[in-house]
Amino acid sequence: MAEFFKSIDRRTFLKGTAATVAGLAVGAHASPSPGSGAATKTAPQVIVLGIDGMDPVLTQRLMQAGRLPHFARLRDRGGFSRLSTTNPPQSPVAWASFINGAGPGSHGLFDFIHRDPTLQCQPFYSGARTTDGEPEPKSRNSFWNSPFFKRQPQTRSNRQGVPFWDYLDQAGIPSVFYDLPANYPPTPSSAGNHQCLSGMGVPDLMGTHGTYQYFSHDGPDYVLREGGGQRTRISFHNSIAKARLEGPQNPFSSPQKPVLIEFSVQKALKAESVRIGIQGQNFTLRDKEWSPWIRLEFVLETPFYMLDKKVSGICRFYLKEVNPGFQLYVSPINADPADPAIPLSEPENFVRQIAQDDRMFYTTGFQEDHKALSNGIFSDQEFENQARLVLEERANLLDYAMDHYRDGLLFFYFSTLDLLSHMFWTDSGAAHSPRSGEENAPNFSRLTKAYEDMDRMLGKIMDRFGSDAAILVLSDHGFAGFQRQFNLNSWLRDNKYLDPAGADSILSGVDWANTRAYGLGINGLYVNLKGREREGIVKPGHDYDNLLDELAERLETVLDESGRQVIKKVHRADRIFQGPATAFAPDLIIGYSRGYRASWATCLGELTPEILMDNRSAWCADHCCDASEVPGVLFSSMPLADNNPAITDLAPTILSLFGINTPYSMDGKTLIQI
Repeated sequence: MAEFFKSIDRRTFLKGTAATVAGLAVGAHASPSPGSGAATKTAPQVIVLGIDGMDPVLTQRLMQAGRLPHFARLRDRGGFSRLSTTNPPQSPVAWASFINGAGPGSHGLFDFIHRDPTLQCQPFYSGARTTDGEPEPKSRNSFWNSPFFKRQPQTRSNRQGVPFWDYLDQAGIPSVFYDLPANYPPTPSSAGNHQCLSGMGVPDLMGTHGTYQYFSHDGPDYVLREGGGQRTRISFHNSIAKARLEGPQNPFSSPQKPVLIEFSVQKALKAESVRIGIQGQNFTLRDKEWSPWIRLEFVLETPFYMLDKKVSGICRFYLKEVNPGFQLYVSPINADPADPAIPLSEPENFVRQIAQDDRMFYTTGFQEDHKALSNGIFSDQEFENQARLVLEERANLLDYAMDHYRDGLLFFYFSTLDLLSHMFWTDSGAAHSPRSGEENAPNFSRLTKAYEDMDRMLGKIMDRFGSDAAILVLSDHGFAGFQRQFNLNSWLRDNKYLDPAGADSILSGVDWANTRAYGLGINGLYVNLKGREREGIVKPGHDYDNLLDELAERLETVLDESGRQVIKKVHRADRIFQGPATAFAPDLIIGYSRGYRASWATCLGELTPEILMDNRSAWCADHCCDASEVPGVLFSSMPLADNNPAITDLAPTILSLFGINTPYSMDGKTLIQI
């Protein structure tokens, strides 16, 4: 398990390829479309624009400079405020709280990464888990253990509680969501008035959250797997080369192995372009040119008594360089929206409706390929160009959404600002930052340009619906520079709370008989509690309470070499989380000061000799510090009745605009006086 987590993107936590196999093995079934496209308006119009990572300070600065005229117009018409985010301020936690109108104790998501205490801190992706198939009935007989008799893997969302659209659904009010985070697999609509295209959390066909494939003249002569991608060598003979694309795992093979598709690359006579051939499709690319979406068919070979299954996927090719060294990037293999092999939408035919007229688009949850930049495949300019391809698709999807919207709730999500902020944010004058100072000015201008793009998206909505619709814009959190990284497990080791017994990871070799606490995920600290952890030693009650208070007090006194406080606030989970879904909650939430974050090694339980280190990654900014450091934004076309809005207030507010009282399941309050 440890090696698996080392081999994939740090935001990729699905259990192998099981999530994808679950869809591949069972196929999809069309459902009737809800009646949200009625010709005449039957409900109020409420439009919510979710912009991940929009920062209030930068937003206000750009409004004052006159660069965000539509946001300024919306502010002047109604209101603008900072929006309190969740604790911790991580995207799946915050968006799940938006969905429930209540905090993590209601939905059970506390980090990108959770752990299974019965397996002694084994990690898994918090948003969804997949149960493996097993023989049915169980038997040692090889015939009964064949794929034909196996239960197929099933992927289930870990988000608990009642999503606020269920109340609209039952009231007969249509709602439609585009690229909604924290809703994979998408929850069903019981009354048929809800449509949703899932966003953050959707895997690619390899079962990861995005694995690019990179072919170069100087690559390894084997498949080198790295976080978020894989590399291999491509060799030309008489200007022609052949290579293979890796696709989904075949659940019917034993052992499981990926389906491979061969493709050819032929250099032009003057080597200024190449011609690529794959599955009967041929296209030409020049240096720095992207292909359109290419549809591929992966054949899952099955035993003789079953028909082979065909799975459709889509990808894009990018020719980075022909000469002097050949370099070709292939995007993650996305599920084909016209023929999805995994559940992308509710109802299942909603995504097919969007994909009519051969409209293809990214379907993975993480679409801007930041790992290609972090791993040196993309330059800054190339990453921006790829992010702009994503934004162009989203802009076209927004046009589609508006063309098909009549009444009820319309929610539309953009990820652009979040991913560009992670890679291009700058904190002027900040020590140790790889992205600070004058050398980062071009990159920061790329980010501010994206803010202007968001302003244009809002302008489209306001120009078309502004006179009739209630319009809300929110972000789940803001941003801060990430200059220094703190290894929580190394601190616990050096302070005698964790005994690694010489191991470099808590996933192997730890002496649990002498370990009282460990860190896992971005903001979580767990006590090795007796009766909960498989090898727990800390007694519940007095010993547990004293240990939590001791750890919190000591962690808040940690200073950097400059004398800065590294951790602003340590929060006890039993004091900040309420609700029935706290089984996977950490015992302490570590709220880092601005400029600091958990180290890359900490997230998956690795130890390093040092406790504090510079962050030299291209991922130069983050929001996983203390929630008070990174509030989001809220814009409203109506005056705000509360000066301290929180992201949990949005669901009650939206329901109130349709005349629905705040349900008892929600912690939030209505922000607008109706």
